[in-house]
Amino acid sequence: MDALPSVLMVFTGGTISMTIAPGRGAVPARSGREILLAVPRIGEYARVVGEDFDRLPGPHWSAERMLALARHLDVRLADPELAGAVVTHGTDTMEETAYLLDLVLATDKPVVLTGAMKTADDPIWDGPGNLIASVRAVVALRGRGCGVTVMMGETLHAARQVVKSHTESLAAFSSSHGGPLGELEADGLHLFTSPAARERIGTTAIEPRVDLVAACAGADARFLRHAVATGARGIVIEALGRGNVPPAMLVGVREACGAGVPVVVASRCGHGRTAPRYGYEGGGVTLLDAGAIFAGDLPAPKARIKLMVLLGSGATPDEIRRSFERPGW
Repeated sequence: MDALPSVLMVFTGGTISMTIAPGRGAVPARSGREILLAVPRIGEYARVVGEDFDRLPGPHWSAERMLALARHLDVRLADPELAGAVVTHGTDTMEETAYLLDLVLATDKPVVLTGAMKTADDPIWDGPGNLIASVRAVVALRGRGCGVTVMMGETLHAARQVVKSHTESLAAFSSSHGGPLGELEADGLHLFTSPAARERIGTTAIEPRVDLVAACAGADARFLRHAVATGARGIVIEALGRGNVPPAMLVGVREACGAGVPVVVASRCGHGRTAPRYGYEGGGVTLLDAGAIFAGDLPAPKARIKLMVLLGSGATPDEIRRSFERPGW
């Protein structure tokens, strides 16, 4: 009988590590070792090598910490004995960390992010099931080139497509544009589709000063001007529809682009691509004329992550535009 594969399990915090503190609500409490003690059957699928990297709630993550996690994973997964890694993470920002890792990791080994929607003292704590499912996914994905994925509720999502689409449900995660990669069943992982090829951006640094500004009815240029005035190196606009803004925002886009600050236009819609279709004042055509870049189907938080990575890598304005406008991205 073949020896069980070894899987690295990196604990970073999130609801999976939390319990309810009287009078305070859910707070980080359990170490990786304590979590693993609650999942004894995980050893049936792999030899788990557990380690604590952090104990952060999802909203406490920064892009710099995400990059540090990427560097840590690349170092650890250089070990030929490790088949891949499972990373526990807070669900609020899991999709952003997963996408950053997918962009910058050098390793081709599978990295699966997971977590929990219920705390460790909840009678329906979903953490153990998600950990077992993630380990099984790492083992099944060896050599498949699937990049970074998210496993929640026995459903596997690609990092680029995954979104948290419900605040509390056990089925809180979904995938845009084609749906999930696959599902875990009793007899193994069943993939529905092959993931798109990863876009890799080699960098040892990241630019954290990228602001996200939301468009809404009646919005003006104040927040765009404030971003530029306070040192933003890039701006992502969560625009309306196909990639449009109120007329009073357009002047702010022109000023930011004129100051050399790249402006990327994403959409607040859950599906579809941004593109310069409308020619009225504030429409996508006028944004393009002002110098803005269109994010395609990337949601605004992920467009911000990508712009941070590109700026940190030293990409030129033309390289930034080509990366966002590359077909399929």
